[in-house]
Amino acid sequence: MSGLLSGLGKLGLKNLEGMDLYEEEKKTEQAAKAAPPVMKETDYLFDKTYECPICGGQIKARTMKSGKAKLLRADVDLRPVYENIEPLKYDVILCPHCGYAAFVRYFKGLTAFQTKAIKEAICASFQPIHEEKETYTYEEAINRYKLCLANAIVKHAKASEKAYICLKAGWLLRSMRESLDSSAQDYEKKVAEVQEQENEFLKNALEGFLGARESENFPMCGMDEITVDYLIAALAMEQDRFDVASRIISNILVSPSATSRMKDKARDLKEMLVAKMKEKNAN
Repeated sequence: MSGLLSGLGKLGLKNLEGMDLYEEEKKTEQAAKAAPPVMKETDYLFDKTYECPICGGQIKARTMKSGKAKLLRADVDLRPVYENIEPLKYDVILCPHCGYAAFVRYFKGLTAFQTKAIKEAICASFQPIHEEKETYTYEEAINRYKLCLANAIVKHAKASEKAYICLKAGWLLRSMRESLDSSAQDYEKKVAEVQEQENEFLKNALEGFLGARESENFPMCGMDEITVDYLIAALAMEQDRFDVASRIISNILVSPSATSRMKDKARDLKEMLVAKMKEKNAN
């Protein structure tokens, strides 16, 4: 059977006689079916520059690209879980020159007293960091959180700020625990160590938010009152503070300011709470 373009050889175009009529369309279809490229952690990050409010030095901070990562789910205590990256590793802005560290929302606006306290307690002894990294390991990120918390304590930050740092540090440790290599020889030991640290940070997050709820105004750490209450209830449940969790869940369910979505989440949390209480009593 002759091809559609047979005869072109008489015109000096013999090399074109065997061309596939729909070759481009086939290539496009094959490309569409091909697996999408795997995103690397660096694909989600860029450098953002800040000026340190303590020493005036320039800070180049690795920062998440807005809307780039895909949200997979949220844990009961609202920890967001993303595909291919852990954004929590990049929440702390650290000045490599003087050791000042804070979340973006608390980075500026320091009082003269806070600046003086940080200079005396942090900067005077801090050893400058000179290396720039494309990504942070979990261990490096956790150390940044610890320095962030130390700065918050030194500057006498509000309870909510310290609680928020503890909350995110606890979430980060959970992410680290979930990423551990189960085939490693010391896997069980490492899991237990990280779990203990996670529990300690989340315990302090709960205490801080309970105190802040009684003494501070809303919004708190970017969250409205109902969201903070739900978070407290979830943390309390995780730590077997059943009385606290039950009381606050009840408050959410009767609150006129709670949305239907938040009430549904509170009902789900109540079911989990009841199940956990029964399991605890059975044991």
